[in-house]
Amino acid sequence: MMSSVDDVNAALASDPGVSMPRPEYGVFDADNHLYESPTVITEYLPRQYARDLQFVEIRGRARMAVKGHITEYMPNPTFDQVAAPGAHVPYYKGDNPEGLTLREMTGAPIACLPAFREPAPRLALMDELGVHRTLMFPTLANLLEYSLDGDPRLTHVAVHAVNEWLHDVWSFNYQERIFTVPVITLPILDQAITELEWVLERGAKAILIRPGPVTGFDGSRSIALPEFDPFWARVQEAGIPVCMHASFPPLTSYYDRWEPNRTDSAFKPTPLKNLLIGHREIEDAVAAMICQGALSRFPDIKLASVENGADWVTHLLKMLDSAYRKMPREFAENPRDVLHRNLYVNPFWEDDVAELIDVMGADHVMFGSDFPHPEGLAEPLEYFEYLDRAGVDDAAQRMVMCENGNRLLGLEPVLSGAAAGASGKTIR
Repeated sequence: MMSSVDDVNAALASDPGVSMPRPEYGVFDADNHLYESPTVITEYLPRQYARDLQFVEIRGRARMAVKGHITEYMPNPTFDQVAAPGAHVPYYKGDNPEGLTLREMTGAPIACLPAFREPAPRLALMDELGVHRTLMFPTLANLLEYSLDGDPRLTHVAVHAVNEWLHDVWSFNYQERIFTVPVITLPILDQAITELEWVLERGAKAILIRPGPVTGFDGSRSIALPEFDPFWARVQEAGIPVCMHASFPPLTSYYDRWEPNRTDSAFKPTPLKNLLIGHREIEDAVAAMICQGALSRFPDIKLASVENGADWVTHLLKMLDSAYRKMPREFAENPRDVLHRNLYVNPFWEDDVAELIDVMGADHVMFGSDFPHPEGLAEPLEYFEYLDRAGVDDAAQRMVMCENGNRLLGLEPVLSGAAAGASGKTIR
């Protein structure tokens, strides 16, 4: 029987990996993903909502129908087949001399392996990849919150179905090594607090909140406004970090005015869409948390930006400095100090990590591979090569690759090579 890494290598039709040096500490990967089972929709969603969210087949392909509308955001929302880990790396490197589309660069899909669906085989795969601990994010939840925006009640119901499945199948703390991150959606404040209590009672170590405004019964508004203070007060009291993971951008409706009638598929970008939207959702969400005072009213909240890259950080600091010089009385404290106190950033592997460390400090930068998504690293430990090329010293590397993620969750780092896996195999 093949090992987990052998399974992945076989699925990628590539040669077995070669040994890579392992650090003398357990690597903390702040961005891993699982692929949810279709049972999230077919079994965990209450029956009275079955017609609102369902899988349908169109020309032989599975699609998600949301209140009668077919979304193409995820090409295969059942995840029986998925893009291979790292398939999009050449695209994000800017290495596309033939001008292939992102879909063409994806190549043939692979079968969704047990290690992508279940915690026990995933833990075995982590051992072989050299990852000791990880934050594990859902994939389908992104589609649901985006697609259900404007229906507050159904949004909460669907998110709870995801959380129930996550807890039943993965738990929120699997053997003190896999920390699955449940979703909290905020359109209805009381229900958000109820959901927060539900995940806290079940051992959640972090929560996931979509970076953007929420649409309640009275329209859209910022989650940083004082009306949400009861929620943020409970978050601070619980000491649970808030992860703002990349999501479908709220600015999509603005982009649609420039290029109408485009697909909503995440795998069909356009040059203008990339330039207009970029990662404004996370920059705007962090700006709101600072400018509207939420992080000053609740200064102990730890906010982690995950899979949003890092290019936006310097721009946001520049804009905060400008706003503070113009309107100092509108801020409870210097906004630059707030950002450096409350924010942790997981850069993309292709980002200038040395510049980010200069801006944020090495103690607020966290490694995340985005495994096994196609835009992430198929070999998480390959990030050490990027750190070396950027001239990041060993002490800072240990903070980025181990200490900061553990500290975010209130855990003691494991400073032993044995904890990081022993096989020496990696995916090639």
